[in-house]
Amino acid sequence: MKVAFSDSPSDPTHFGTGWASGTFAIAAGILGLGGVLCLRFPSLLVTAEARSLYPLPIVRALIYFFLVAAFALGVLSLCLRKNKALGLTAVVLAAGATALGGASTPVPANISEGSFLGLDWFLLNLLFWSAICIPLERLFHRRRQPVFRPSWRTDLSYFFLINLLVGFSTLATMRPAIVLFSWAAFPSLQHAVSHQPIWLQFIEILIVADFTQYWIHRAFHQIPMLWRFHAVHHSTEEMDWLAGSRLHVVDQIVTHSLIFIPVFVLGFSMPAMVAYVAVISLQATFIHANVRWTFPILREFLVTPQFHHWHHAAEAEAIDTNFAVHLPALDRLFGTYHMPPDRWPEAYGIEGHPVPPGFLKQLIYPFQRPKPTLDDSQ
Repeated sequence: MKVAFSDSPSDPTHFGTGWASGTFAIAAGILGLGGVLCLRFPSLLVTAEARSLYPLPIVRALIYFFLVAAFALGVLSLCLRKNKALGLTAVVLAAGATALGGASTPVPANISEGSFLGLDWFLLNLLFWSAICIPLERLFHRRRQPVFRPSWRTDLSYFFLINLLVGFSTLATMRPAIVLFSWAAFPSLQHAVSHQPIWLQFIEILIVADFTQYWIHRAFHQIPMLWRFHAVHHSTEEMDWLAGSRLHVVDQIVTHSLIFIPVFVLGFSMPAMVAYVAVISLQATFIHANVRWTFPILREFLVTPQFHHWHHAAEAEAIDTNFAVHLPALDRLFGTYHMPPDRWPEAYGIEGHPVPPGFLKQLIYPFQRPKPTLDDSQ
């Protein structure tokens, strides 16, 4: 009997075929193996600031749960599914994690301080966002599309890179402002700003950061050299919580480092900045989500999924509109507001599909010479 070891688009995915059990088994296997690697190599893979915050007994219990789930669901998929790729992959992940020590993996006694990598951050974010957004998008979807829609692997690669390099991106974001703009900081102003109530600082950061990001975002759309980086983000043709992760590393670092300049110069306190980062992380993911809520009152004051979906729309009327990330009033003020109240975009992406598919090709794309158009050759 011939056994298939590679999934194809024609393979059945409905309940009872082993697809769901195999898919969840692989997810559990990744979480379990990632947890084991974090225990074994904390100096390399765990963000230094978070190491003391993890309750080790709970971490070990979660790793044990995920490994058992990966093995059990993987075996179930092997039994139900003619194509053995999903189940076999999950069983191999669980077996590999167990061979490395499983939930009982000892933590090294001597842990060095520095690490730019954050595998722990990736695992926590993947668990948090998938547990919240996947059920919401299945129950309240705007467009009916599978969880593993086309190009999900590309976007998961971006999600992995962004979270794995959280330490590096934080340093790359903050360092330019501290080094190049220390001369613009006035201690008396910073003292006054940092001693305001946290809630007031949060509102001020929101306004200052979004005003700055509006113009940076607009520049990435209107300057051809910058657009090649930002086009990667707009190349997605399916909107969901994971689509917001498709962001070229140059786009991300340049945008965030420029936003941090006025925040640093004004001297906002660290608790206010942490609160702001937490909220924008939630919002930046949510506004890409595949949900049908229109928020009739809230959308007048805050950016919502409907507003941001129009920014990603392929329709001509929506091109270069809705640049704000938090406050739609900025687009109203500068003439770039576009949001028909009773409808959503029909399609997303870029006309002509200039950005190639695939994670590695998209990382290279902005640095390649643009292909000449018909008009250029005449």
